Amino acid sequence: MKCHEIDYVVHGNDLQVVELELDPGETVVAEAGAMNWMEDGITFEARMGDGSEAGTGFLGKVLSAAKRGLAGESIFMTHFTNESDGKRHVSFAGPYPGHIVPLDLSSVGNVLFCQKDAFLCAAFGTKIDIAFTKRFGTGIFGGEGFILERLEGDGMAFIHAGGAVIEKELNGQRLRVDTGCLVAFTSGIDYSIERAGNLKSMFFGGEGLFLATLEGHGKVLLQSLPFSRLADRILRNAPSVGGKSTGEGSVLGAIGNLLDGDNR
Repeated sequence: MKCHEIDYVVHGNDLQVVELELDPGETVVAEAGAMNWMEDGITFEARMGDGSEAGTGFLGKVLSAAKRGLAGESIFMTHFTNESDGKRHVSFAGPYPGHIVPLDLSSVGNVLFCQKDAFLCAAFGTKIDIAFTKRFGTGIFGGEGFILERLEGDGMAFIHAGGAVIEKELNGQRLRVDTGCLVAFTSGIDYSIERAGNLKSMFFGGEGLFLATLEGHGKVLLQSLPFSRLADRILRNAPSVGGKSTGEGSVLGAIGNLLDGDNR
């Protein structure tokens, strides 16, 4: 299926939003809940799948929805269509601070693998499927889980990453990455996991038990701030059940509570 051709503008620096310009009859497919605003003349509909299942009948749509449910994603995707007689705009943003990466799939071999919560939206005609990792160990211990999302098409797709986005081009080299920092990679990259050093390094090095290993020829996208790392730091410094803040350090946190009157 030929993808719709859509124009776009990315607004902002660290809390970005992408605004898509749709010609009459053009459609963009997005994750449920990703839309920020849309102009009059654009209609939206929740459907089971990206639209590529049209020729597979009801059973094909159900299987596609079941795979998305297995990956922890919503079984529905939202289709936004410009039904007016002029250009209209609709915008989308990620659920946490980061950057939006526009990708022309035709320039990366028409296929891109990404972590399941990275996909934001794509031009209609893009096939959004679930890809199982080749190695069972990679799925069990890799930060991306046993399942990745597979984007296939010749149009624009947009993914969201936390913090800064770094692009690496591999030409046969081998790259080891913290499992949570991996965002996406092209089809020429082989993805596996390996132990993070010796036992002492694994348990006391602070880098986790395993590292992702990427090798081959293609493009790799990395993020500097995985959401899991951000959430972990917030939880560690959030008030406890009793209402007292743990603070950055136990002693300083206690002194701070005394100074602000929290001496219960």
